[in-house]
Amino acid sequence: MQHVVFGAGLIGGYLGGVLAHRSQSVSLVVRDSARERWQQGLRLSDYQGHQAGPLHPRLLGSDWRADVKPCDVLWLTVKSTQLAQAAMDAQPLIGPQTKIFCCQNGVGSESLVKAIYPHNQVRRVIVPFNVVESAPGCLHRGSEGQLTLECLSEKDEIGELVTLLDCALMPTGSAEDMLALQWAKLQLNLGNAVNALADVPVKSMLEEQGYRLILAALMDELLSVCKARQLRLPKLTKVPARWLPFVLRLPNWLFLRVASAMLEIDPGVRTSMWWDLKQGKDSEIAYLNGAVIEQALSLGLDCKVNQVIVTLVHQVEQGKLKLGMSAQQLQECIGLKGGRSH
Repeated sequence: MQHVVFGAGLIGGYLGGVLAHRSQSVSLVVRDSARERWQQGLRLSDYQGHQAGPLHPRLLGSDWRADVKPCDVLWLTVKSTQLAQAAMDAQPLIGPQTKIFCCQNGVGSESLVKAIYPHNQVRRVIVPFNVVESAPGCLHRGSEGQLTLECLSEKDEIGELVTLLDCALMPTGSAEDMLALQWAKLQLNLGNAVNALADVPVKSMLEEQGYRLILAALMDELLSVCKARQLRLPKLTKVPARWLPFVLRLPNWLFLRVASAMLEIDPGVRTSMWWDLKQGKDSEIAYLNGAVIEQALSLGLDCKVNQVIVTLVHQVEQGKLKLGMSAQQLQECIGLKGGRSH
């Protein structure tokens, strides 16, 4: 099968590296700067010590249209904010039988691709882990999580692709109820904005109760939406979704014991939203916390905490606010007292 990873940044590069590691024909459409950095091959590693490489997927830069044809599988790994444009740009790679996999955070962005390619199979993908480039071409998965592909039925041929991808470097599975899975992933992604605003590594953020109280308040609003929509969230961590706010509110001494698995991440890992804001790019906030707000308002539910966080992120995007807010500053903006907003 011919695979193309379109818009291959850190996640796409890691995925492309795994495909090459699994002896697949794969091309990566990348920025020219990434093509230059990755010319000597990709080296993959993870927080558990697994390694592979150098790996040599085909690298295509800004001149990628010069020598391409429709592929069997297209992986769209751009941010949600860039997805519609990327889907249109990728048209030379898409034939009648091309399967399109959308690897975006948040909820609902794949509908843009389905509207553009109504006759192709368009499937959702959940990417739960972080990837950093520790040195040119060295891509490191710094946190746990299973890549999950959308399965349409029990007899779906997606199982062959899952078997192909599943390996120590990138555990892979499938799921039929992707909407519930997306909301479960969204619950965890609500912390992306807090991490970005705090300007600290994820591990440091989780080790400070003040930030955890904000995460818990954000999750409370999402869980209210899910309850109203009768969405039963699958368990993505060792703690069930509905119990996460309770665990986050635990005092530090108890949290560090009870939730030790949540801290099994590299000390330097940060979220993709932090990277975007740090580089002066627009964030995916509309597809994350913004999705909670949209659903909450449609149901007549309170979503003050998510609304404040979205406003703060937009202020950073507009240059009106700098990153590096303390937990106390964020709590004051939200009106948080005793772990809950007022």
